[in-house]
Amino acid sequence: MHGREIKATWMRGGTSKCWVFDREELELPDYTVDEVLLRLFGSPDPRQVDGVGGGTSTTSKAVIVSPSSDEGVDVDYTFAQVGIEEPVVDWGSNCGNCSSVVGHYALRRGWVTPTTPTTSVRVRNTNTGQLIVLELDTSGDDTVLSEIPGVPFPGEAVRMWFVEPAGRTTGELLPTGRTRDELTTPHGTAEATLLDAGAPVVVIDARSVGLTGDEVPAVLDADPETLLRLDEIRRAGAVAMGMAATPAGAERAVPKLVVVSPAPEGSDLRVRMLSMGKVHPALAITGSVAVTMAVATPGTIAADLAAPHGDRLRISTPAGIVETVLGEHAGRPAVAVTRTMRELADTRLVIGPAALPARPAEAVAS
Repeated sequence: MHGREIKATWMRGGTSKCWVFDREELELPDYTVDEVLLRLFGSPDPRQVDGVGGGTSTTSKAVIVSPSSDEGVDVDYTFAQVGIEEPVVDWGSNCGNCSSVVGHYALRRGWVTPTTPTTSVRVRNTNTGQLIVLELDTSGDDTVLSEIPGVPFPGEAVRMWFVEPAGRTTGELLPTGRTRDELTTPHGTAEATLLDAGAPVVVIDARSVGLTGDEVPAVLDADPETLLRLDEIRRAGAVAMGMAATPAGAERAVPKLVVVSPAPEGSDLRVRMLSMGKVHPALAITGSVAVTMAVATPGTIAADLAAPHGDRLRISTPAGIVETVLGEHAGRPAVAVTRTMRELADTRLVIGPAALPARPAEAVAS
């Protein structure tokens, strides 16, 4: 047998790469979507050599989409962070960078009728219930390409509005009701701001853990003791936010750990963010939404360190400056950020019977 062919589109969204699937493509008889994704991506394996994963957290991502039947929403979108060395698919968060590709894909599939000169695509992220309004240039003229930090080549710009982002995972902007909490870890206590907006985050001052805040990702990634200590803080934050019963039970993808420090010249706040146990090469966009809301909330660690310019926040990341805007969309509070995207390939991925885990006869029958 040649196996099952699954239609897929490979896209670059922001500083991530993701495989985009129509929801029905991943519904194989007798197998879960988790099993299908793990096999397609080649996990578990640090190189993902027998699959389409890229071997890093920013290149092992899936976007699963379908037209929405709900009023006020055009597309339902589910994000999956596919494990690399572990056979786990994390459904607990959204990826803002990957969100930027959904509008283009929906237009190409004919799910949304374009308007001139700009088309707004209303996307609901099912992981969090977050409404994201994507604004795309559909003027019909040659597409004007833009550049963003962390991507060496220009792409098509997408303006993204995260509408009413507070409390999408835990129900509250400040899950504990406080702007600062003392977290207990095996290495002692740590002061943190626990905040949920765009993504749930644990925010700490770099200096409180012996860092300067300007460390390059490769240096931190080569320091297992520091990574362990930072992850302990993140896991303690997950428990305090009600996202896990124990530190060991915390998910890998959320909450994210945000390390902040005073801004270098030309920016308002410096950030290093941990993603799936490693330092993000730039900044998760859902994380940038959370940082923006943290800066706008008096008393948080981020607010006390930042020096924003009005409604605009310039965040210094390892790849450069990410700018966000705190404002309104259609009269509702929202955070805006611009990403670029590009379609890389449209193809069929092959998954054969021998590639999927064996099923006992009685399990298949049931």
